[in-house]
Amino acid sequence: MAHPQFLNSPKSFVVDALRGAVATAYDLEWHPEPGYLTRREPLPSGQVALLSGGGSGHEPLHAGFVGQGMLTGACPGLIFSSPNALQVRAATRAVDAGGGVVHIVKNYTGDVLNFRIAGELAAEDGITVEHVLVDDDVASEREDGPGRRGTAATIAVEKICGASAERGDDLATVAEFGRRTARNSRSMAVALRACTVPGADSPSFDLPEGQIELGIGIHGERGTERVDAMGAAELVRRLTDPVLASLGVERGEPVIAIVNGLGAAHPLELQLLFGELADHLAERGVVIRRSLVGSFVTALDMDGASITLVRCDDKLLDLWDAPTAAPGWPNAPAGEFRGIADESEVRFRSNVASREDEAEVPGTADTMGRAAVGAWIVAFVEKVLAEEPNLTDLDRRAGDGDFGTNMVAALDHVGVPGIRDRYSPATVFESLSDAYLGHAGGTSGALFGVWFRQFYRVAADAPHGLDTKAIAAAARAGLDTIQELGGAQPGDKTMIDAIAPAVAALESAVAAGKSPAEGLAEAADAAARGAAATADITARRGRASYIGEAARGVVDPGALVLSWFFAEAAEAARPVG
Repeated sequence: MAHPQFLNSPKSFVVDALRGAVATAYDLEWHPEPGYLTRREPLPSGQVALLSGGGSGHEPLHAGFVGQGMLTGACPGLIFSSPNALQVRAATRAVDAGGGVVHIVKNYTGDVLNFRIAGELAAEDGITVEHVLVDDDVASEREDGPGRRGTAATIAVEKICGASAERGDDLATVAEFGRRTARNSRSMAVALRACTVPGADSPSFDLPEGQIELGIGIHGERGTERVDAMGAAELVRRLTDPVLASLGVERGEPVIAIVNGLGAAHPLELQLLFGELADHLAERGVVIRRSLVGSFVTALDMDGASITLVRCDDKLLDLWDAPTAAPGWPNAPAGEFRGIADESEVRFRSNVASREDEAEVPGTADTMGRAAVGAWIVAFVEKVLAEEPNLTDLDRRAGDGDFGTNMVAALDHVGVPGIRDRYSPATVFESLSDAYLGHAGGTSGALFGVWFRQFYRVAADAPHGLDTKAIAAAARAGLDTIQELGGAQPGDKTMIDAIAPAVAALESAVAAGKSPAEGLAEAADAAARGAAATADITARRGRASYIGEAARGVVDPGALVLSWFFAEAAEAARPVG
């Protein structure tokens, strides 16, 4: 059972908290369209800017590290869900002072995807962007997965890059210091108690009394090993030795040692862990040159901690020691209290495509016009919204529990009356794409956004409605784009497992000259079978890949939603009577 939390509503939790964060930080400004934070004081012309971001719930990361000597801006997503590409693009434009922008990105699929798309969009704006990927978590160090997750080493990268930019280094130099820090950083974490996502009725995972979870992530994911509770000295060794092994640290080498609380660990506990870490490193002959102890990269209210080691030299230490005014960094100076913003001033806002009444697209026996597409998408939207609790439960069992929330965050901004009665097929799909790209965040927001964008593009070139060939072309373009962006293949336990067989069925229907009703019925059947088959797959992509066999038996929620998309299409395309 969930424990009580301070909140007004789960939906407004992040923005309600942002009011307080902006009010208490001297050099922090909120931009509600489409939702990002920057320093109030602009950078000197030509200075390199630093932008980071990620799902909320990790505070003080990232908002607490916006300030002189660290980040220039940050993009907060929903709880444990990456910011969307439009947020990152807008923030990149806002922070650029002519010296280029370094994106500091944690290695989670949604973060990587949305920052990558935003970087490409920024290039269209004439802004030079360098990406620094943080991938320090040794618990997810496997050859067959998406790579090590980005966790507590992010603060080291942000601090060192920030100091490099502050002293006037050029873009390439700042980025290389970041990459060098990331290459030389490793972390591992433990949980004594799982976190509870605001509004959830239970923790992210159950942990029996007397047991602890080793190798957990910062999004509420289960760990790689569940063991009996042990003393702090032994626990520190269990966390530290894999870190040393992954880094290849030898006797006599210097490190920065970080003990990071995950939300509910008391400062006394963290200091105790650091004492044990210092003893263990001394036994191993590893030299601590700098230390940092506190809660900097959290997982909401998770009772746990992580240990991070950063191999260092005097050049990195000079940057580590440089002053910063970021409020989340120890010893930051306080500023005059400026008052607190009105609630209406702190909201995520972005435009979603909408139109006045548009010309009728009647459709024929061989095409889906405005009425059929409207019925299709309204039924799809209503189905997904009604199934949010089920989607959330599936994702909690095989991921981090944010999928259903992301679906609702997007589809709550879709104008169902307009889709049903007024919008052309092109506008219907454009509004869905904008809703996902502008409001959902995370991997799902980016991928569903680009999926519907392909249908919009095809529909815009089909003034007489969508025939089987057009639907197949849109689905093929969506599949190819998602695979190119996310790298997933059939059998990886992702949405691809529903899309790929549906696309194959549609393309076969085109070759056979079948109607949309016939082709979509076959595609819906193929997608449903593909989604159901994900229950027996061990994930190789997405967050379910981090928990491996523990996700077996759980249907992938993204594949399930795509199967509903095709099922509602088939229903809407059926001839009446």
